[in-house]
Amino acid sequence: MATWMMRLDDVGDGPRLAVKDAIDVKGTPTSAGSPAVADRAEPAAADAAVVATARSQGARIVGKTNLTELCLGADGVNPWFGTPVNPLDPSRVPGGSSSGSAVAVATGEADVALGTDTAGSVRIPAACCGIASLKTTYGRVPLDGVHPLAPSVDVVGPMARDVAGVTLGMGLIEPGFTPAPYDPGMTVGRLRIPGVAEPAIDAAVDAALRRAFRIVDETCAHFVDAVLANGAFVGEEAYRHNGHLLADSSRLSERIYRRVNGLKADAKGKRGWAEATQRAIRAELDTLFKRHPVLALPVLPTVAPPPPAGDDDLLLCVLTAPFNLAGLPVFALPVPLPGSHLPTAVQLVGPAGSEEMLCGVAAALAAALS
Repeated sequence: MATWMMRLDDVGDGPRLAVKDAIDVKGTPTSAGSPAVADRAEPAAADAAVVATARSQGARIVGKTNLTELCLGADGVNPWFGTPVNPLDPSRVPGGSSSGSAVAVATGEADVALGTDTAGSVRIPAACCGIASLKTTYGRVPLDGVHPLAPSVDVVGPMARDVAGVTLGMGLIEPGFTPAPYDPGMTVGRLRIPGVAEPAIDAAVDAALRRAFRIVDETCAHFVDAVLANGAFVGEEAYRHNGHLLADSSRLSERIYRRVNGLKADAKGKRGWAEATQRAIRAELDTLFKRHPVLALPVLPTVAPPPPAGDDDLLLCVLTAPFNLAGLPVFALPVPLPGSHLPTAVQLVGPAGSEEMLCGVAAALAAALS
């Protein structure tokens, strides 16, 4: 049961929608995966805006899913409510923070799930569990009724077993959403971030992309700084919105108590630099999009790891966080990893507001891989 915080018996014949327990569902408390929040949570008076829209489109809310405590971790581990089991390999983490949402759709218990993504939290669990997900453009999906981690970079996005499911999810949260046709003459800019991904991961992503596209190598000078700058936003804002929970350390795990304080300390005095870095990477990526409609790189530097010690889980964000800082949409799709029982995954990155195009491109890649 670690996948679910609660199951709901919503009758009907519409798509089964699982909702991360950082997003309000009317009549249920929102825990954000933490006793510090759950202890004082009242049943939500209304659905979060994104849930209300999905319900209006016929979605059946079948439950609220587990997550990393306060959404503040990339492994999906939760010492309070249990850790959802990775269906591909129980000895590996499910990825976080939207761990339960990923497992719910990977195991067929939901058709679509909603997750939140602040530094990779729909893409990382999708990659770990072998499913698809879409990090939406910052501001495209309303955050009303969503527990805040870092509202300057938080987004909500759909997760599903395949591209069609993610497209269905976008239609639930944005009525009328329609993928754009894929342009077979396009090139894909293959972002090379030296020394981050294992060589086998890079090779698998390259092989997958070449099945469908002509790829052109590109670099990104501000990428590493963007990882740190996104962390500065998260550190400052996570404390601003969750720091009051530190008053009772017994209701937070030692890791998260330390992390909220540590990220705040790391972020001190860096807001101006982080905002300048945000402008710089947006400008650099905009230049790349003038050459290629889509950029691509791995989601994770390795396959889903065993449960980590200390803060090693944050290393899972090194290829995902810059796109939160830039506010761009990213489609995550599993691709085969030769010699492994686990897949790896590719990120397809587009300009702001290009979710329709990304769904078409992801469908073309999935068809080539099948």
